[in-house]
Amino acid sequence: MGSLSIWHWIIVLVVVLLLFGRGKLSELMGDAAKGIKAFKKGMADDEETPSKPAEPVRTLDHQNGVDAERSKVS
Repeated sequence: MGSLSIWHWIIVLVVVLLLFGRGKLSELMGDAAKGIKAFKKGMADDEETPSKPAEPVRTLDHQNGVDAERSKVS
């Protein structure tokens, strides 16, 4: 009793068609297909474009900076 039979799905389909109409439903599916195609194209474009090489991480050495300051003062 928990599963839906084929008759339930047919009734749901008829109600959806009555609410939205055939033209509106096909237009909605067409827009969804265009969105999926645009998404796939965007993902393919990202894979094709080479990214910039990462810059090396620069670290600050505070000890050397303090020692250099002291040697200038002395």
